[in-house]
Formats: sequence, C-alpha cells, structure tokens
Amino acid sequence: MRRREFITLLGGAAAAWPVVARGQQGERVRRVGILQNFPENDPVASVLNATFLKELRQSGWAVGNNIRIETRWAGNKSDDIRHHAAELVALTPDVILTNGASTLGPLLQVSRTIPIVFVQVTDPVGSGYVASLAKPGGNATGFSTSEYGVRGKWLEVLKQIAPGVTRAGVIRNPATPSGSGQFGAIQAVAPYLRMEVTPIDVRDPAEMERTVAAFAGSPNGGLIITASGPAVVHRSLIIAMAARHKLPTVYWQRHFVEAGGLVSYGDDGTDQYRRAAEYVDRILKGEKPGDLPVQAPTKFQTVINLKTAKALGLDIPPTLLARADEVIE
Repeated sequence: MRRREFITLLGGAAAAWPVVARGQQGERVRRVGILQNFPENDPVASVLNATFLKELRQSGWAVGNNIRIETRWAGNKSDDIRHHAAELVALTPDVILTNGASTLGPLLQVSRTIPIVFVQVTDPVGSGYVASLAKPGGNATGFSTSEYGVRGKWLEVLKQIAPGVTRAGVIRNPATPSGSGQFGAIQAVAPYLRMEVTPIDVRDPAEMERTVAAFAGSPNGGLIITASGPAVVHRSLIIAMAARHKLPTVYWQRHFVEAGGLVSYGDDGTDQYRRAAEYVDRILKGEKPGDLPVQAPTKFQTVINLKTAKALGLDIPPTLLARADEVIE
C-alpha cells in the first residue's frame, strides 16, 4: 500500500472512530437503587420487584441497556437498614425506591438531595418525611398507605367475622410514629363496638410470642396486624401464632391471607409498586420529587381464607362474603 493511500485510509478511520464510539456508548445508563425491608428471596418481595421492573420496561427502561438496578435487602433489621441506606447513597443513584417508614427514615437521614420514591408509608406528613401531600417539597415523594381513619375498619371486620370477640390485641411497630398512630385510630372506635384493645409490640419475636400467649390466656380474643415492616418480615410467625392460639386475625394486606391468615382489608401493595415505577420514570426524565404529590391508595381489597375460617370454627357471614374481593378456598 502506498504511503498516501495509507494516510488517507488512516485519516478516514480516525474520523469514523468517534461515530462508532458514540453509537456503542448510546445514552447514559441510569442507576436506580432499591432499599427493601424484606429479607432477600422473600416471595412477596420478588413479586413486588418484578411488578416494578415490568412497569419500567413499558416506559422504555431496560435493565442492562439504559438502566442499572442496585437492590439492597435489609430484612427490617435496623442496623442493616442504616448500612444499606448509606451504601446506596454512596453510589449516587439517579433515584431510590424504598418500602416502608423503617427504610425511608434512615435514607432521609443520609441524603436530602438524591430523589426518593417511597411506597407503603403511613402518615408521611405527620412523620416529617414530606411537607405536605400536595407539595412534598423535598427529595422524597411516593405512595402512602390508607389514612388512620381506615384502621378502625379492621376492628369492624374482626367483629363481623368473629362476633364473639370482645378483645383485640393490636400488633404494631413501636419504633415508628405510625405504630402509635394506627393503634390510636383503632382504640378510638373500640367503645362503639364494645371492644377492648391492647397493644402488642413487634420489636422482638420472642417477646411478641410471650405477649400473644399471655393475651390468648383469656377468652374471646382476636388480633389485628397493623401495617409495619416487622409484621411483614415475621408474618409466618404471626400467622402460626394466630392458628396455634385460635385467634381470629385481621391483616392489612392480602399476602398474609394467601399464606394462611384469616382475613385482610387494605390497599393493594402491588398496585403501589406499579404506580411507583411511573414516578421513577418521571424523575429519570427530569421531574423533581418535591413537585410530585404523594398519592393515597386507590384500591382496597377484602380477602378471606375459608380454610382458616373453618379451622377456627367460624361461619363467615354471607354479607361479608358478598363484599369480599377474593375468597380463598
């Protein structure tokens, strides 16, 4: 090859290199963090994460193409949550998805700049996570659980499904403001239903087992499981305790009933993950979390497990069966 031809060829190749490089590089790969208060490989969490990723794909975000997912599993252990929150923030993701107050609080302690989309958070205004529902104003927004007033419905459902119950043990998380708030809402309606309510904390599984056993020592008792991360993590233990002590129990989400619980009344957690993907998409496209309103649940479900009802010797009232969104045989 002649020297002039070689230089011409080399020059043409050099001119083409930036074009090739640009074509290979494409758009910047965005990073999304997920902080879960579930333990890793939890089947419920797997469904929720899959729902979130499916919705992101429908908005044009494909893992390994233009988006990268960093997931951390805390299992609702406070030390692990703080560690993983700091770890995710250090990665400087474009946005973080988080589940529950137990993870949102530690994240906000670490960063007030990285956008955060939360799901399943009770009373985000009262807890100080956002300035208001309409204008969150900071770096966090998302989807709350139902307002406190709905919690009184759980006591009503318990009385309907087990009319003989006169006492309700309310399992709550005392480490978050919503733990006391939910109990207070239930306590407020108890006199109208001629019910006595007692708080049961979920700080430690062994303590919870002892408290539930002591509560079950007196007749006509039932349980209400309020919304909290620890209740999700310990749901198998809670369901087993309810069955062992023959305690009719109301849960706030359907996955408890699918696992053997008696009845649930509450919002659709899967729907919140679906809607959260929309908010993550909007933030990745330039919108600010402080401008996106916090949204309350739009779907509520009543789910009843007839097999569990039979084991407890309960005859479900036809009116309650008629209102149920799903009946598990």
